[in-house]
Amino acid sequence: MTAAIAASPGARPRGKYQGTVQIVRYNWPFYVAAALVSAVGLAAAGLVALPSPIRLLVLAGVGATLFWSAGSLAASYWVYDRSELCRWTWIAGWFPAPPRRFANLHAGLDESSPALAALFPDSRAELLDMFDPAAMTEPSIARARRITPPELAARPVACTRLPFPPDAWDAAFLIFAAHEIRDAGARLGLFRELARVLAPGGRILIVEHGRDLWNFLAFGPGVLHFLPRREWLRLARESGLSVVREQGFTPFVGALLLEKGA
Repeated sequence: MTAAIAASPGARPRGKYQGTVQIVRYNWPFYVAAALVSAVGLAAAGLVALPSPIRLLVLAGVGATLFWSAGSLAASYWVYDRSELCRWTWIAGWFPAPPRRFANLHAGLDESSPALAALFPDSRAELLDMFDPAAMTEPSIARARRITPPELAARPVACTRLPFPPDAWDAAFLIFAAHEIRDAGARLGLFRELARVLAPGGRILIVEHGRDLWNFLAFGPGVLHFLPRREWLRLARESGLSVVREQGFTPFVGALLLEKGA
């Protein structure tokens, strides 16, 4: 099935705080737990006769919890509501010509396909949902899929077995999607499949948070859900793809463009 997105009116206008609100809605148990832990910790430090070292540890834990709660919201606002990233218009300049055929792969949360439809109105598109409930078990993913259903229908696929012939696409998009594949072997399988179905000169655009210092400062232990830059370079190298462009959007998110050789 090919998703006919050419007739889509394009991405809906984003609200001023839409990205930040979505982060809270998808991860609300974390923020509720952080508030409760902080309240209990402050009450214990102020009302219970604790030894000084224990009191300091409790206050340090409360401070870290509050810092990362606020930091994650500030980073989310910067990335999703203030930067040019989620306007998506920059994507067109990363391709020498509009792709005739492209695929947008996601894990059930898809807010980029309408924008791609507006950017490439004459392209033929495949919208593919790689969500695997057996492997992608984080509750936040289920909440995101329930709260923000995709505007356009997508075809379910297994990430390591794409049902397309060689040279099927000129471009593929992985926008905040590839990190949801937690198994390294499955990720490599996806990239090798993408290399197989891309035409010579075809390009893959990856957009991801990084597992780095900036994201650690913003998200604390949550940074482990992201993958380091060297993982994307490994996947490119082992799939026979080359890096042709790279750019950061805020210190927290980067875009990487890979190309299949002739």
